[in-house]
Amino acid sequence: FDTAAMLILEANDTIAPVQPKPGTQVLIPSQMLLPDVPREGIVVNLAELRLYYFPPGENQVQVYPLGIGQLGLETPEMTTRIGQKIPNPTWTPTAGIRARSLEKGVTLPAVVPAGPYNPLGRYALRLAYGNGEYLIHGTNAPDSVGLRVSSGCMRMNADDIKALFNQVKTGTPVRIINQPVKFAVEPDGKRYVEVHRPLSQTEGENTRTIAYTLPAAFHAFAEDKAVDDAQLKKAMSRRAGYPVVVSTGTGSAPATLSAQNTPSDNSLLTQ
Repeated sequence: FDTAAMLILEANDTIAPVQPKPGTQVLIPSQMLLPDVPREGIVVNLAELRLYYFPPGENQVQVYPLGIGQLGLETPEMTTRIGQKIPNPTWTPTAGIRARSLEKGVTLPAVVPAGPYNPLGRYALRLAYGNGEYLIHGTNAPDSVGLRVSSGCMRMNADDIKALFNQVKTGTPVRIINQPVKFAVEPDGKRYVEVHRPLSQTEGENTRTIAYTLPAAFHAFAEDKAVDDAQLKKAMSRRAGYPVVVSTGTGSAPATLSAQNTPSDNSLLTQ
């Protein structure tokens, strides 16, 4: 479905992935609000495990799921750019990665050559941040896309990273943010919120109850008379990970929109 696994868990109000019984209805969250940042280049919202790409000169956005850094090896927030495009990358495990693998009984080679068994996949985009240690890349473990499993880099499905790699240029701006709560007022006057579970900071932390740190703009949005306070509180508590309408007099309901990755002047789109 090209949707992060963690988002499917959120939408279906569960934590642990389970094998659903035949006939079970599963909600796939394919609608989203755009993050509250300039719409240019690459935007990664860690809270929703999504990458947004805004092609220059076009009124479009492309949306991809991705895997991010695991607990203790988090992908940092940053404002940077693409520093290098690397086709057919080799992989040189860091000392930390080699040590963690050795603890699991796995001895890694000094260098993994390019090819189908390379953890970086066929394409890598090196970020001009720090010493260049963070990449957006493919993977030889597609089931890990949409989860917090990496050592800090961001991994994408093979077709997705190929499409992105072929479009972006060196110097493309990159913003990595953490916005678990998104909100918008659409041109038709409807108010929406999209609330994700915050990323846990410690082992065993309950992401259903972690308190949010919200910007002043959200408080102004919440105090607007056009926003139904009860429905907003319900959405903030449920943390469903997809847009819901919280306009006064409408009740809280999933958003409905017919669009295909074209934000226009809207913040709400369908993948």
